Amino acid sequence: MKTRLVATALIAVLALAGCTSEPVDEVPEGETEGWASWSVTGNGPTFDYQLGGGYEPAPSVELVVRDRTDEPAKGVDTVCYVNGFQSQPGEAEFWQNEHPELILRDQSGNPVVDENWPDEFLLDASTVTKRAALVVIIGEWIDGCAADGFVGVEFDNLDSFTRSGDRITDTDNFALATALVGRAHEAGLEAGQKNAAEYAEIGKETIGFDFAITEECYRWDECDAYTDVYLERVYDIEYFDDLARTVKDTCMDGFELPEHMIFRDRDLVTPDDPAYQLESC
Repeated sequence: MKTRLVATALIAVLALAGCTSEPVDEVPEGETEGWASWSVTGNGPTFDYQLGGGYEPAPSVELVVRDRTDEPAKGVDTVCYVNGFQSQPGEAEFWQNEHPELILRDQSGNPVVDENWPDEFLLDASTVTKRAALVVIIGEWIDGCAADGFVGVEFDNLDSFTRSGDRITDTDNFALATALVGRAHEAGLEAGQKNAAEYAEIGKETIGFDFAITEECYRWDECDAYTDVYLERVYDIEYFDDLARTVKDTCMDGFELPEHMIFRDRDLVTPDDPAYQLESC
C-alpha cells in the first residue's frame, strides 16, 4: 500500500503553466453525474479533503483524506485522519471516563483546551509513561485504518504544545509523533505531517513523516517551508472564507505553489449541502 501512495503522489502533477484557461463549471461529457468541482486548468482537483463526510470524488481525484471513522473512497488512495495530539470533538466523554490521566490539565485541574477548538482537550504527552499509553490508544486507531484499507494516516495537531502553557514541550510531542509514525509504518501505512510549517524539516528528517497536509499555506506565505522538505508530496487546502486572493489569481501567481492545492468550504461539507465548495488550480 505504501508503494501505491508514492506512485500516486508522483504522477498527480498539476499543469500550472496552463492556468490562463477559463474555469470549467460543467460536468465533462461521460463523467460522473453530480461532479461539483471546477479548475482553472480544466484538469480537475488531484486530491480532496473530505473530513466533513465521504462522497464520490471527482474523476480527476487520485488521493482523498477522510476521518478514521469513515470508509476509504472506492478505487482511490485514501488517507486516514487521526487527531494525534488532541481529542476529537465529541470524544470528551471517552477521555474523561476512560483515560482522565491522559488529559492535559491546568493548575486547577481543569482540562486544557484548544482556544480555537474549545471542544478539544490537549493530550498529555509530558512523560514517557503517558506517551506510551497514548501510543497504545492511538495505535489501535492506526491499526484500524490499515485494516479498513486506508493507505496512509494524517496526524493532526503536532504543535499542540504551543497551546499548552509550557505544560508540554516540543520534545514531548516530537517523541510522541515519532512513536506514532513508527506505528503507522509497522501497519504498512505512510504518515503525514499536518500543518506546523516551522517544524517541517524536523518532521521529515527526525520524526519520519512521509508527506505533508497543510491548511492555508498560501494564505500564510509558508508553502515553501513544506515544499522545500516534502517536494511534490505537499497537499494544501485553502479555505474560501479566508482567501488571500481569488482562486484564479492564486493559481496564476508566480509564487511556487504546491503541486496539489484545492480550495474548499471551511466545514468541508458534502456536495448535497448548499455550502459545499471545491475548486482547484
